[in-house]
Amino acid sequence: MIFDIGHLILLTALVLAAFGILAGYFGGQRRNTRLIQSSFNAVYAVAGLVLVAAAILWYGLLTDAFQLSYVWNHSERALPTFYKFSALWGGQAGSLLFWCLLLSVYSAVVAFANRHRHQVIMPYVNSVLLTTSLFFLTLLVFAADPFKRVGFLPPDGQGLNPLLQNYWMIIHPVMLYLGYVGMAVPFAFAVGALISKRLDNEWVRTVRRWTLIPWMFLSAGIIMGSQWAYMELGWGGYWAWDPVENASFLPWLTGTAFLHSIIIQEQRGILKVWNVVLIWLTYFLVILGTFTTRSGVLESVHSFARSDVGPYFLGFLIIIVFGFLWLLFDRLPLLRGEHAIDSYSSREAAFLANNWLFAGIAFATLWGTFFPMFSEILTGERISVAAPFFNKVNGPLFLLLLLLMGVAPLLGWRHTSMAAFRKQFTFPILTALAVGVLVFVLARSLYPVIGLAICGFVVATIVQEYVRGAMARRTTTGENFLVAVANLWSRNGRRYGGYIVHLGIVMIGVAVIGNEFYQQSLSVTLAEGERATIGRYELVFQGMESNRQANLIEFVGVIDAYNLDSGKQVGTLLPKRNIYDKTPDMPTSEVGLHMSPIEDVYVVLNGWDNGGASATFTIYINPLTAWMWVGGIILVIGTLIAAWPHATRRRTESVRGLAYAPGDD
Repeated sequence: MIFDIGHLILLTALVLAAFGILAGYFGGQRRNTRLIQSSFNAVYAVAGLVLVAAAILWYGLLTDAFQLSYVWNHSERALPTFYKFSALWGGQAGSLLFWCLLLSVYSAVVAFANRHRHQVIMPYVNSVLLTTSLFFLTLLVFAADPFKRVGFLPPDGQGLNPLLQNYWMIIHPVMLYLGYVGMAVPFAFAVGALISKRLDNEWVRTVRRWTLIPWMFLSAGIIMGSQWAYMELGWGGYWAWDPVENASFLPWLTGTAFLHSIIIQEQRGILKVWNVVLIWLTYFLVILGTFTTRSGVLESVHSFARSDVGPYFLGFLIIIVFGFLWLLFDRLPLLRGEHAIDSYSSREAAFLANNWLFAGIAFATLWGTFFPMFSEILTGERISVAAPFFNKVNGPLFLLLLLLMGVAPLLGWRHTSMAAFRKQFTFPILTALAVGVLVFVLARSLYPVIGLAICGFVVATIVQEYVRGAMARRTTTGENFLVAVANLWSRNGRRYGGYIVHLGIVMIGVAVIGNEFYQQSLSVTLAEGERATIGRYELVFQGMESNRQANLIEFVGVIDAYNLDSGKQVGTLLPKRNIYDKTPDMPTSEVGLHMSPIEDVYVVLNGWDNGGASATFTIYINPLTAWMWVGGIILVIGTLIAAWPHATRRRTESVRGLAYAPGDD
């Protein structure tokens, strides 16, 4: 039967992955072209086989093959087709298969793109990528078989987790996985460079784009996950420092640090050991994050149930740690820096401080995430670490990081003179002071004043750099301003695309400050026709409605929202409570939302009485939150500009660049 073939395909892929690992390693050691080519062929074959296995499981989900345990546990006949499709990554075995599928596709693309390049490193790159594939194939074959049978033919399935039946859950996990899985590629190049002893800047230049693309996907996945939490969980926020949220955030932190740190290695030939450690740490945190969501060691609304895969992950993590450290210490003499940092007033010093801050935030987040587990092991009592800890520790560090994001582009390599300081810093500082005074007049609160003033400083830095670059082009070429900006992107996208990324991060920072310091909330029970006032809005409850969907009933509260300043209706809000046929004890919320650039009116339906004659709501006013989603889009656009292939630039232009951004020179 086709599902038996699926399991056999995974077993075949496992054997080929093991063969490819050996072929790549020994082919690289012996310079044996036949073995090297065999490693490439193994990469392609594994990708093809895993793709076929995933297609078979998709077929089972779409055709309601409930004899498969996975389909029975994660689908049902009434489930909409797009949720049946996304159910592939909605459970344990399917998500591991999807992980393996994306990794094998990444591996095949990397192998094909470099089939005639990096002849010394690529056999080892293939081996490392296939080693990761081998691990996940081992899980699929021996611990989490997606083609396992239930022993009978159920008439229907048990349904997909209600929290996953949201449109964001169709695309958010895909983005997150593309980011997670893609970080295996730069790690493979780093290990390949260590094994082959090719530790010059060639591997760093190669992995820049292979890091930028998964970093972009990971960033988009995190933002989409925040949007899902904002719209679906109904608690008024977008980030709760949940263990699974942190699991995606940790490799983002170290990956971002790596993208900045490799600029120093390219320009000054220093921090070589640190760069190798950073990309290893990013890969390690990816596997650790995958482990925490599937082993049950940490409790989370996102995590999968306890299963047998935990010991496998623990063993693989041990191999990653000790194997890499042995290789690193063996190659340390080859990783000596070519120069030293000459001055604290230099761009490389600012980049180093940036890395320290990223490392500090990552450590605090890792410690807070795993502290409940350690406390239970040592004391027998699980002591939770909540959002206030993370906000109190990481908040000031993020503020310093934001400040450095504006300062570093204004500094020169090696040293910055006082004249250069005055020229570079005058406009950004004046802008920051103006923003700080304005915020203080409107809302007398110290921390928002500091935070928004720093945001103004960074924006002024970005504007200043764009204006100077465009005016320089106008002077030499006569181009108009917009054409000059477009040519800045086409000729030096790494630098100016990085500025766009920074602009997106500033927008996200503005949203965080607005939501954190100025949010208002009100819990109220309203009868039909009754009104509630919060901030400058009046909300009128018009009654309850119910709508039958394929596998659930929607209960909708109808609320008209009015702006008290203008007296006009701003919209009708429709907060929902969804009751699922298969899991009536697991209702979900969908908020009613009126979004604007200034603030969101956000309404959660908590419950109702007397057939809907009265209902209880929680109402939030969330200032500036819309800029988080706009900032996420801007960040992705900037990363695409930075990663896009550009015309070769003169070396002098590269050295003269003033960037401090992911992917910059």
